Amino acid sequence: MPSLAYYLRTLARETRAAEIAEAAAVLPLMFLILLGIFWFGQAFSIYGAITRAAEDGARAAAAPYCVTCTSVNSPAANAVTAVNTAMLASRLDPTKIPALSSPPTLLACQGGAASCTTVAGSNVCVQAPVQISSTSGGSSVCGVSVTFQYPFQSWLPFTSLNKQRILLKASARARLENQ
Repeated sequence: MPSLAYYLRTLARETRAAEIAEAAAVLPLMFLILLGIFWFGQAFSIYGAITRAAEDGARAAAAPYCVTCTSVNSPAANAVTAVNTAMLASRLDPTKIPALSSPPTLLACQGGAASCTTVAGSNVCVQAPVQISSTSGGSSVCGVSVTFQYPFQSWLPFTSLNKQRILLKASARARLENQ
């Protein structure tokens, strides 16, 4: 009668069904990595869309006129309209934009700090006129700054990032057209 040691050595040399055990160990990890790649791609896509929307808003606020408008709007209203249009084109909901906890501190062209101007029903921060750059001669270039945040929530089970709300920040500046 074979001993227990004989059966253990035979079992240790046996390789049948080893692939199934290896796959059972590796597949959950591979699935988690694929989910992470997918959600990172989603976040990157949303970040690109909101950055484009902020750039469109800054350009719209920097122009002293609106070609397609029936009435004269304020720079903040032009910026919010452009941001909302760009976000809707990217299939993002502009009503999900939360209020900024602390707006950026920028110098106004005349000195002091430029305050954040918002339009009713929107949390897009428009600051104008602000100093966006200064030349070596000491003169400054005035422009408009548009800043807002957009929420993103991913689903990555068994990680610390599961169902956490992340605020992606978008900010853009444009030179005023009347300079």
